[in-house]
Amino acid sequence: MKRDTNALDQALQSLFEKRGYPGIAVTIRGPEGILFEKGYGYRDVEHQLPADTHTIFGIASMSKSITALCCAILATEGKLSLEDPITKYFPTLHIPGIPDECVTLRMLAMHRAGLPPMEPLEWSIAKNSRERDDDWFRRMAAEAPNQMDQIGQIVDYISAGNYEPLGMPGEYMSYSNEGYALLSYVVDQAAGIPLEQFMKERIFDPLGMTRTVLDLDGSEARELSGGNITSLFERDKDGHLTQDDSWSVLPPFRGCACVKSTASDISRYYKMLSDGGVWEGCQVIPAEAVDLLIGRSFPTEERPYYCLGLEKRLIAGKIVCDHSGGLHGVSTKGGFIEGGYGIAVLCNEGDVSMEEFQWICYNYILGLPLETTHRWAEPNGSTFSMPEAIQGDYLAKEGIPAHCTVWQENGKLVGIYGETEVEFRYCGKTVFAAYSRKDPAKRCSTMEFYIRNGQAWAVRCYTRIYQRIDG
Repeated sequence: MKRDTNALDQALQSLFEKRGYPGIAVTIRGPEGILFEKGYGYRDVEHQLPADTHTIFGIASMSKSITALCCAILATEGKLSLEDPITKYFPTLHIPGIPDECVTLRMLAMHRAGLPPMEPLEWSIAKNSRERDDDWFRRMAAEAPNQMDQIGQIVDYISAGNYEPLGMPGEYMSYSNEGYALLSYVVDQAAGIPLEQFMKERIFDPLGMTRTVLDLDGSEARELSGGNITSLFERDKDGHLTQDDSWSVLPPFRGCACVKSTASDISRYYKMLSDGGVWEGCQVIPAEAVDLLIGRSFPTEERPYYCLGLEKRLIAGKIVCDHSGGLHGVSTKGGFIEGGYGIAVLCNEGDVSMEEFQWICYNYILGLPLETTHRWAEPNGSTFSMPEAIQGDYLAKEGIPAHCTVWQENGKLVGIYGETEVEFRYCGKTVFAAYSRKDPAKRCSTMEFYIRNGQAWAVRCYTRIYQRIDG
């Protein structure tokens, strides 16, 4: 297949300029090696220092698949089983209303343990990070019941039961950082060495990921970087770019979001997964471990299905597995396409989407028009027959936005998602796409409502379930 690298570069450059981000780095690997790698913009805007594919960024929640792979490796060695109840490792942990034996490592890794979105991750960031001049930061720090720097505090919070479980394990998928916090410490126990060391020895070193490290505050990453590490950027309320070096520190959530790496290194990781654990002709990760991560036991369809730390779906008939990430000054997307392709897109501005950049890379590999989108749900122009059922107020205790409110106005379903006024466009069944009313071309979320006894009790916004709070 002949690929137009110049067209790829122009498409990425055009999108980068349109979005106005400070810097991004993109690497695409294939069976023949590096197909494309380039940095755009700056790792340090103030000093005009360029970003490149060896610049160290935070990868945030892309860390989760690496933690899940650690569990899978240990499973192949008989040091743990994915069917182990979490109480084997945390005897005092209890989710109210759910039998202890049902909450397995597999359910946690798939975000299907019944846990709703919770506050501890944001409390941990606010209590342990270098303070920033931010209303959210100050509010979270004030609300936190303790320092939130020990896994035992997470266990105690879950066990206290000040929340409504979503259902029985396996019933609903809702993204849970607490689940991966627990898995991080499961690896410590099963491996007999810290998760940080296990990742380095069993994954990073065999893959030659020499600029990748799991650390909390970026200190080890700075030492590895030789000065080529990004600053972190956000937008203030007026849309102005702010720059700092204040990494989010969240001690008990280290396996959730604390890996620092480069586009070049992370593309190695994803290419290895695409090749079933093989890197440069050597089986560096057991094929069985990769299969546990994303294998035949998980469905393959156009709608994404969350496996162990990765979402799996079909694009143009090819299996694609990927994951995004986001923290202060961090927005990422990475994944692989079957056939030996690994892709990484890393950005140094927080709370922005790398999805469109990733799609361009996928299209380049697959020979599709570079502007092709790959959403699994699109508005179909028809009208939902039960609008009254989904009107109401929904809440998730983790994340911004945390509220979703739905009502009818002039015969249309509208509402608020976070702080954005949105219009809900029907996609089929109980699925809607939420678009900004101010900018009708801007898609804010894909939402699926869960209806019971004629009324929605929850809505899933992308990967998190918001529960109804208005009765």
